[in-house]
Amino acid sequence: MKEFPLIVTTDWLAEHLDDPQLRIVDATVFMKFPEAGGPPEVESGKASYGKGHIPGAVYADIVGELSDTDSALPFTVPPRETFVEKLTALGIGDGVYTVIYDQNALVGESVAASYWASRLAWQMRYEGFGQIAILEGGLQKWLAEDRDLSTDVPAFPKADFTGQRQENMLATKEDVQKAIDDEQTVLINSLSPEEFAGTQTDDPRSGHIPGSENVFFGLHADEQTKALYDDDKLRALFEHTGALDPDKKVITYCGGGIAATWNALILNKLGQPNVAVYDGSMNEWASDPSCPIVKSTK
Repeated sequence: MKEFPLIVTTDWLAEHLDDPQLRIVDATVFMKFPEAGGPPEVESGKASYGKGHIPGAVYADIVGELSDTDSALPFTVPPRETFVEKLTALGIGDGVYTVIYDQNALVGESVAASYWASRLAWQMRYEGFGQIAILEGGLQKWLAEDRDLSTDVPAFPKADFTGQRQENMLATKEDVQKAIDDEQTVLINSLSPEEFAGTQTDDPRSGHIPGSENVFFGLHADEQTKALYDDDKLRALFEHTGALDPDKKVITYCGGGIAATWNALILNKLGQPNVAVYDGSMNEWASDPSCPIVKSTK
């Protein structure tokens, strides 16, 4: 089976819909931030999937089945055996390749980023699944091009899986604490400039981890077309951070480890292989008073 890019176009997917080795996954999650502040409201995209999805797609429930429901933190990786069991039951494993999409579903925002799709792709690679791509522009781009949807729910035979966990892809709080004073590690905060600075709230624990560089995850694609910018423009967004140096390690983080996977994917696309995601991100960091936070711009 030939290698294929980290990101595929809608044209590519349309041409391969009938490939028996292809698995298409809808990873949509809806997230809405209350106007009064506080934690986001999160809803599975399973009902939306049932109303219409890309033909041949199965649904992967990141919220209900593919996150650690026993954790005090939302969306952290579940036990390996749970994740592998759920994915292989969808027919994903050895001998197939997977294209993941979502609906860019940050309610009330115009950010063009398939960050739920990238979250699932990152979890899969972390557990050792291979041959994974993100659909450029997600379902919104697919629909804008008047492509077909289906309500049929495919059933695939349970897959075999022999992959091994890639421990270097996940960063812990302890890894980040060490990285603060490590010149060979670049910390990338993936949130908005306001969240990075801590100016959007009076919360004393808002802001960023000392030494972090800010690259907002919503800057990588056109808000109207949902298409990714070219590599030169993407590189320019990271140039000031040092994250493109292949001799350095990069750790991306955000609020809860979702948007950080989109930045990690873009860095991989630009040729930086040494990227880990801080799974606990600011949810974990800010909850520990011993962890320093900077509340200012750089």
